[in-house]
Amino acid sequence: MPQNKTIARLLAGESDNHILPFFWQHGEDEATLRGMMAAIDGAHCRAVCVESRPHPDFCGPQWWADMDVILDEARNRGMRVWILDDSHFPTGYANGAVKTAPDALCRQSILGNTRVLDEAAGPVALDLRAEGLMDPPQPDLRDPMQAFAARMPAARSFDPATDRLLTVQAVAEDGGITDLLPFVQGTALCWDKPAGAYTLRVVTASRNAGCHRDYINMTDPASVRLLIDAVYEPHWQHYAADFGKTIAGFFSDEPELGNGLLYQKGNTLGCGQDLPWSAPLEAALAESCGPGWAAALPRLFAQDESDTTARIHTAYMDCLTKLVRQNFSGQIAAWCHAHGVAYIGHVIEDDGQHCRTGASLGHYFRGLQGQDMAGIDDIGGQVLPQGEDEPKTDNMRRPRNGTFYHYGLATLAESAAAIEPAKGGRAMCEIFGNYGWAEGVRLEKYLADHFLVRGVNYFVPHAFSGKAFPDPDCPPHFYAHGHNPQYRHFGQLMAYMDRVATLTSAGRHEAPVAVLYHGEAEWCDPAAMPFEQVVRPLYDDQIACRTLPADMFGEPERYKTELGNPLVVNGQPYRAFVVPGAKRIPAAAAAALAELAQKGLPVLFAGRRPDALCEGGPLPQALAACLVADPAALPAALRAAGVAAPVLEPKNDRLRLLTVQGDSTMVLAVNEGTEPCAGTLTLPGLCGPCCWYDPWANRCEPAAAADTPAGLRVGIEILPLHPRVLVLGEAPAGAALYKAPAAGAEIALSGWTRALCEGAEYPHFGPAKPVTLPDALAAEQPAFSGFVRYETRFTLDAPAALRLEIADAAEGVEVFLNGESAGIQIAPPFGYDLAGQAGANTLVIEVATTLERQCYPLLDGYRKMLAAPPAGGSGLTGRVQLRRTVTGC
Repeated sequence: MPQNKTIARLLAGESDNHILPFFWQHGEDEATLRGMMAAIDGAHCRAVCVESRPHPDFCGPQWWADMDVILDEARNRGMRVWILDDSHFPTGYANGAVKTAPDALCRQSILGNTRVLDEAAGPVALDLRAEGLMDPPQPDLRDPMQAFAARMPAARSFDPATDRLLTVQAVAEDGGITDLLPFVQGTALCWDKPAGAYTLRVVTASRNAGCHRDYINMTDPASVRLLIDAVYEPHWQHYAADFGKTIAGFFSDEPELGNGLLYQKGNTLGCGQDLPWSAPLEAALAESCGPGWAAALPRLFAQDESDTTARIHTAYMDCLTKLVRQNFSGQIAAWCHAHGVAYIGHVIEDDGQHCRTGASLGHYFRGLQGQDMAGIDDIGGQVLPQGEDEPKTDNMRRPRNGTFYHYGLATLAESAAAIEPAKGGRAMCEIFGNYGWAEGVRLEKYLADHFLVRGVNYFVPHAFSGKAFPDPDCPPHFYAHGHNPQYRHFGQLMAYMDRVATLTSAGRHEAPVAVLYHGEAEWCDPAAMPFEQVVRPLYDDQIACRTLPADMFGEPERYKTELGNPLVVNGQPYRAFVVPGAKRIPAAAAAALAELAQKGLPVLFAGRRPDALCEGGPLPQALAACLVADPAALPAALRAAGVAAPVLEPKNDRLRLLTVQGDSTMVLAVNEGTEPCAGTLTLPGLCGPCCWYDPWANRCEPAAAADTPAGLRVGIEILPLHPRVLVLGEAPAGAALYKAPAAGAEIALSGWTRALCEGAEYPHFGPAKPVTLPDALAAEQPAFSGFVRYETRFTLDAPAALRLEIADAAEGVEVFLNGESAGIQIAPPFGYDLAGQAGANTLVIEVATTLERQCYPLLDGYRKMLAAPPAGGSGLTGRVQLRRTVTGC
């Protein structure tokens, strides 16, 4: 079996760049900008994403002067530059261009209101506006985000006379509909009502709804062009020679449709919120639905199980999200590609928003099509160690769905990267942002491993800030003008992430099971099972899977879909297909799944079989025989159906695996539990020699493995925060396999002293004082953040190989023996192989804390309310042992 060339490159110190951190711009002076670029480069980040959001003069003279400096530094350092594409968050403000744009280029919503009329016959005379039947929904002031938005004045107001009534109808108790538009003059309804129960339904098109009324309309190509003309074109005019060279591309941050209430959760279609609208959308819906389209609009504000409602829900969202794909992401991507640069970014995915309107774009896959990476973001309180179920609320005191963040979020990115040919397997995560100063390299290591093992291979760390320390804006900040004690440790983490991402980018990710993306089903069934509820039991049983949209069936040429057994999408084979439980599924998916079932591909329904199609009509008869299984029973059902997947003994639902088919097969193993994962792992279909690769230490180690009829059986021991990679094939030429030395007699350590210094003062420590380990520094100095230097001496009668074990520390550790650094580590237990000299030896352990304890007292008001008081330790918090060793045993 051949050697793995990727591992050989890594062992030789070569890796590709997969890191492009945000660099926030506030208009700092030239020296600060150059110093920050040096700090970013020094942290092993070979690219940067310039975030304009806080800058006072975006696309003005000061911006160009600042960009001149940044680009000059980047050219000199061989770095690449990405540019966040707007002056305000989220993308769509178009640097203020919408404030003075014609009304026709501004956002528009449709508003749905109802009124139950008296049953008695007689004239009905109502002013629809005065009666509130043309009003947008009102905020829920109990929600902190909506209460915040309610205090903000509207950024732009429009003449109410420009509102347009699209539908005014009376619906009888038997369902009969009377069109009342002919009885409306202006906003006054005068109708001679017959006897009986009637509900008045009114749908109005208005620009006086939504929070961001001075943002572009994502469905209108001329409106989106405002953003291109205001941001993209000026950068081309200034830096055309750098495009495709130093300038890598542009980044769209959380573009939104912008209807509804600010960051409203649970806003499934039909919940009553206003909905996006535009002239192109109106034309597309009229073409899709025919002459009766306006009469069906009130059903967009209702949720029921009728075919009629399902059809208009599906038609509306289908037209809407395809227009977003064509006119927003597609148009900007086309501009970028024509100018030699890439286009990346992400939408708001939080807790199901990825398939809804409002704060997102209605359909994750369509919203990002055209982009060169599949983007997501993870911000404070979303992914957390052992956070699959708890906590139930986030750091904004809003509901938190741990199942989505741990099983759905990264799956979206890896899936889109795998199935869309233009993305080329590139999945990006904006990471680490807004976790607060309590986040340090230990949590960052957990987060990095979480996304790496789920197939994400590009990262935008959030953030480097040039503002004076402490900048209160969404910490942590990785350098903080030298105040962050963990800056060098963060740099080592970036180098580690580059190594792992280089490895996981070196081949196809194996995922034998496809799970239907539930977005289209939810559009007409708010109770549809989210795809992550299917992913969870599979992933916990080491069965890799992806979520795939129905578009792969409806638009097979876009995804290179081949129906058969296996199903092939963009060259990737799938051996089984699981449909999350829902009342309806799209017609294209149903027809394709029926064909797949007839061709022998296992098709399973999780929880329930659909009753009908999203477009109306019954399910194909061929699907009636497909197995229905509870989500928890899916792993056994899939294995019984012949899906070959790793077998772990004993079972452990926190071991995560990513299989990469590159020069040779590689299996990244990450333990997200709290205890070591030890046992055997059987990998079906694999055999031959193998070794382990340790990506932090960048070394290969022997593997205890044997070929069996069931596949390659490997002994494993994976510690939390210490991933390993099983590499099939012979070890790279010249690579000595590291063998852990056998522990011998313990060398007693005593007489420890401790000295302190703040981050910006390093390495100038204060006076040393005696200390007993483990240290109680956090209780002794609860407001201290910085470096803690521990020192002791011991004597050897002859040179000796030694092993230093540190059970725990808060947080980053660097060990020095006789003045020589043995390296930085950031995850417990910390282990160092050392070479002691004959005679006196000086052992120093430096521990870098987070900035939490220093910064917490500086928080005020709302920020302090959201941050928990410091609770962790400081310095050496675990046992320290030094032993003689016998090398090579």
